[in-house]
Amino acid sequence: MKRRIINPWTWQDKYGFVQSNEVTDAKRTLYTAGIVSVDTDGNLQHPGNMEKQINLVLDNMEQLLEQADLQMKDVVRFTYYTTDVQAFSEAGPALIERLERKECRPATSLIGVQSLFHPDCVVEIEAIGVGE
Repeated sequence: MKRRIINPWTWQDKYGFVQSNEVTDAKRTLYTAGIVSVDTDGNLQHPGNMEKQINLVLDNMEQLLEQADLQMKDVVRFTYYTTDVQAFSEAGPALIERLERKECRPATSLIGVQSLFHPDCVVEIEAIGVGE
């Protein structure tokens, strides 16, 4: 499998994402559902707390990827859904640092929504991962 990041500009680097990932010769593609900050019984954790919810979403995402024999660095795309774009942006540095530590350089979209599955859920993340 070959992966090539295509970034005609540099402004997005400070936000921890890339404009595109070109993948050739991949043998597997994983499309996740929207992952939220729930425990193993599906109970929402950290009501209304953006940073804590993002961290638990990423914990859950890593567990899911592990089950698929993938790692965070295999994610080529994230779609972020949030009920509070400003709070998401303020939590951004912690998110960016975590993804950088995992060598994760995804293309991303940030979408503001009116609500998610639970009234206290403030963020949901979908991913596309590729592997050999």
